[in-house]
This record gives sequence, structure tokens and C-alpha cells, in this order.
Amino acid sequence: MKFNKSKIHKILVIKPSAIGDVVLSTPVIENLRNNFPDAEIYFLTQKYCADAVKENPFLNRVLTYDLNLDSGYCIIRNIRKQKYDMIIDLFGNPRTALITYLSRSRVRVGYKFRMRSYAYNIKVIPRGGEVHNIEFNLDSLRRLGLEVTIKQPHFYINSVHEEFADDFFNKSGLQDHSVIGINPGGTWQTKVWYPKKYIELIKKLKETYKILLFWGYEDERNEAAKIQKAAGEDVYLIPPADLKYMGALIKKCVLFLTNDTGPMHIACALGVNSAAIFGPTNSKLQGPFSSNSIVIKNEALSCLGCNLTRIEDCKFEHKCMKDLSVEYVYDKLMKFLDNMNIRN
Repeated sequence: MKFNKSKIHKILVIKPSAIGDVVLSTPVIENLRNNFPDAEIYFLTQKYCADAVKENPFLNRVLTYDLNLDSGYCIIRNIRKQKYDMIIDLFGNPRTALITYLSRSRVRVGYKFRMRSYAYNIKVIPRGGEVHNIEFNLDSLRRLGLEVTIKQPHFYINSVHEEFADDFFNKSGLQDHSVIGINPGGTWQTKVWYPKKYIELIKKLKETYKILLFWGYEDERNEAAKIQKAAGEDVYLIPPADLKYMGALIKKCVLFLTNDTGPMHIACALGVNSAAIFGPTNSKLQGPFSSNSIVIKNEALSCLGCNLTRIEDCKFEHKCMKDLSVEYVYDKLMKFLDNMNIRN
């Protein structure tokens, strides 16, 4: 199909989940705005991911849906009513492909996945497994012949979120200290470094720094509370906080240490010094995308990036995390802090 840029006045970008993946799609939004300065640009995602793109100055509106409440028919009907000139499906699963196909949009951009490419009249050759997720997303714009000048993801917070973080730091006695944020949770059990290792690491780090533990879901909060109790003094737990407020707390940390999670990408998008522990996921494809970040992994293993989600399915006894020692992680962190000139 021939693409006529001058006829594009209303655009919808689709990326339903997850939080980190939505953050990594933000360069697409900014580049679209640069190419279509006068167009209306909308973004469709699941409700729990909305904060990842809310307040983005390059969007006109964020549209959300709830998988448990909203039927596919209602989503399609509402999108049809909007009469988009172009839809870019950055997800490409059966649901988003069907939504795009039935949207009646004149230009439908998506990846040439098996059994789903029927939905698109401009097809993108997927480079999954070859390039970072940001480049994968930006390929949709390159396929259209659009100029790509921005690759850095962004996460936007405002003064209300910053005041919340300032108030918490002041009340906790953290304001005048160097604080390392640690996010010990994760959605995949295989991506999580062991709590007992985090406890040992924290005991070493708190000789110089105060530690702020992060959590998202309730089970993560319970685990973080156990780590806090076992690690002793000068270890703090963030209060219940929506994603924007969590981002403001992350921004105040001198370093953010995390498993491969959405908050990892938020930290990088905010420009925070970041260290990410990787095992079953491929850091070259999903790792932190910033110059002031490092990846820590068990380099001796050839099975890294297996993408297994359950420990019981791993025939190597989860060595990527089990054999990643506290001493190794600590040394990596200290060298990183030295290189960034931020060590106490």
C-alpha cells in the first residue's frame, strides 16, 4: 500500500502491556509527533499500564481498557467511532490484530507475524531476537519512511509526585543521605534474585548508604517487608504508591538496583543510575536503555535468556540466580558507582 503522509491527521498507537514495554514504546510517540506536528495522537493500553504514558506531552489522549470488564466488541466499536487515519499496532497479538483489522482505519501498520499479518496493509518485518525492544518498536516508523531521531524512553512525573517523594524522604530522615533504591520483586519467579541474597547485599551496602525497598503488588510488599526486617536498621520501605509516585521516589535515589521489571525501565527513563540483575531474559533485547546503567548476570552460563517463567522447568537448577553471588553483585555495584563518580 502507498502511504500518503499528508492525509494522516488522527493516529492511534496500540501497546496494551506490560508496564516496562509501554515505557519502551514512548520513543515511537515522540517521533510520531516530530513527523506529524499537527496530528491528533492517541495511545491505547490496559488500565494498569496507563500511568506509563499519562502526562506524555506528545499525546492528545491515553485510552484504556480492562480485560476483565471491557468486551472486544466495545473496544472495536469505540475505535471505529474515532475514525483514525492510521493505527500502529506495536503488540501484534491476536486481539490487537483483530482490533486493528476491524477499525476501518485507512492505514494499518503492524508486524508480519504468522496468522496475524492479515490485519495490516503496511507490514513490518519483525526483528524480535535481534534488536532491543526500542528498536523493534521504531521499525514500525522506519517502515513508513518516517524520520527517527529519538530513541530514549521517557516517563513523566509532575510537581505533585515530586512533593510526595520529598515529603516521604523528609519524614523518613532520608533527605540528606545517599539512598540506594532496591526493587527485589518481579512478575516471573525465574527473574527474581533470591531474597536471602538481597538481605546479605543490603547489610553490606548499608555500611555506607541508606536503603529504600520498592514493591508493586501486595505479595511483593510482604516479601520486601521480610527483607527489611531481616536486614535491620537504615532500611526503609516505600509507602503504598501509584506508578507516578513510585517514579518520583525512584528519581531521588542515587542508584536503583532491580530485577528485570517495569520499574527498571522507569528508572532509566528518568535518568536514574541503574543496575539490573538478569537471568532468563535477554538483556540485549530487554535490558536497561541508558548510558548510566549496567547489567549484572552470571556470565559463566550459556543458558542465559532462556525465557523460562517457572523455576521447576529449568534443568539447570536456576543457576543464573542461585550461583550469582552477593560478593560478585556488590563488587559490580561498587565499580559502577566509582565509574559514575557517585560513591560515598
